[in-house]
Amino acid sequence: MAFVPTRRKEDTPSMTQQGAGSSSAARGESATCTSSEVELDRAKPSENGTDGEARPQEKQPEEETQKAPVGPGPYFYIGGSNGAELVSIYCQSRGWQRIYDDRREDYALKWCETKSRKTYCRFKEGEQLLYQIPNNGVLTSKIGLLCCLREQERTTKKISRSSNAKLLKMEEFFPESFRLDLKDERNAFFGLCKEEQIWICKPSCSNQGRGIFLLKNATAVHTLQAKLLSTEEHLLSKKMPYKFPQARIVQRYIHQPLLLEGKKFDVRSFLLIACTAPYVLFFAQGYVRLTCVNYDAASDDLTVHLTNQYMQKKNSLYSQLKDETVWRMEHFNSYVNEKFGKNGGLPKDWVFTVFTKRMQQIMLQCFLAAKHKLDRKLGYFDLIGCDFLIDENFKVWLLEMNANPALHTGCRALSDTIPAVVHESLDLVLEVFHKCLKGRRVLPLETLCRFVLLYHEDAAEMRRPLRTAPYMGRFLRPRTAGTSPPKAPRNSSKKLHHSRRKDSRKNCQQTVLTVPHVQLFHGKTL
Repeated sequence: MAFVPTRRKEDTPSMTQQGAGSSSAARGESATCTSSEVELDRAKPSENGTDGEARPQEKQPEEETQKAPVGPGPYFYIGGSNGAELVSIYCQSRGWQRIYDDRREDYALKWCETKSRKTYCRFKEGEQLLYQIPNNGVLTSKIGLLCCLREQERTTKKISRSSNAKLLKMEEFFPESFRLDLKDERNAFFGLCKEEQIWICKPSCSNQGRGIFLLKNATAVHTLQAKLLSTEEHLLSKKMPYKFPQARIVQRYIHQPLLLEGKKFDVRSFLLIACTAPYVLFFAQGYVRLTCVNYDAASDDLTVHLTNQYMQKKNSLYSQLKDETVWRMEHFNSYVNEKFGKNGGLPKDWVFTVFTKRMQQIMLQCFLAAKHKLDRKLGYFDLIGCDFLIDENFKVWLLEMNANPALHTGCRALSDTIPAVVHESLDLVLEVFHKCLKGRRVLPLETLCRFVLLYHEDAAEMRRPLRTAPYMGRFLRPRTAGTSPPKAPRNSSKKLHHSRRKDSRKNCQQTVLTVPHVQLFHGKTL
């Protein structure tokens, strides 16, 4: 039976809307995990969106939680451990002060793993910065991304393909996928899956490999089919209210991946949505994640098939091979040059040219598919982890996009990569935010260093201006003498009566899907 993680108690209510982030590291998980399990994981996913090798949330020291900064600010709040140290170092280097009371509303920056409805209700647009777009699940949940890409595909078929020549077909970069929560798609999958093929079954809103299993033969497929049917009949027969099992998808498994020294790998890259009003997007190189042991498609050990650090820690060899399971992109490029350059027919520096350009193209296309669905307010920003796999024919596949990607630095390659990603992300977010406040042009960017600009929404693309109020960014400035911080609500448990106002900005986005020019290396465009 697939492992069902224990849900950790939250101090604040989590976001309940579809597509919120996935859960963080589960405690006490079994050290062995096989891919032959087809028992459905019925645990409801929590909303903690940490993926990869995220550690359990760290407790704040008791004396720290009682501290209230005495200086004038600006203030920043961090909830959870993912990236906490790096974000704290960055903010303190700017003279900002950390607050530990999540009820305070006078923060300049709030960085949280867990999305809370009350945080978004109290967010002051144009005055504060808030990590994670509230409904980022339209990009970062498996079903959300699949739906956006399918909708984009249907739209482009109605438009002349020549006008969207730069848009890829889904089959060119996204594995064939089916939703198991929809009866028609379930039936289509079970009707198709009759050959000896390998499929992978994933929960829509989980990460770290939790709840994943492989379907490697007809017996496994038939067992899954029977289980789904039994579950559906059981739920329909109940007279009392019930919750459906966790939504899942099945994808065609890429069973012939390119290998590095005999091991399976994937590439984690980053998509920074530095601003949503207007949209400003960047690409950042990440790192390569490898398995501890050599690849064997027939293996039942999930640590052979799933490359993330959270899964690899379950392998008995991890402690010995820890630094070998993550490569810097420069190491990867050198390896590909040596092994596949002249003899394999690949151009020199294929990783930093052809492969990077393809990742950027795919990431931009996914964003364009979801941009009209994302919530937009000046001050929202997001960092999304994008996972790519290369097959033995050097075809690039997008596996998934992850909210709140792991930002820990547990090995040498991560220590060399992650701090720069976090710090430049915050540099860009702040620069774009301040320019928007002052009504200045976003480009050129003074803090742009390693990142690459993917998309910039200018005034010509918008039907009407996004800005409808005189934003001041007041919480990003120190308090003047004689002012005191606002008091936390007396009854924080009181139910919030939040009336949703219609956001006129949602109508300002383009409906025609065209791919704008993408700034690449050496001034080239895509």
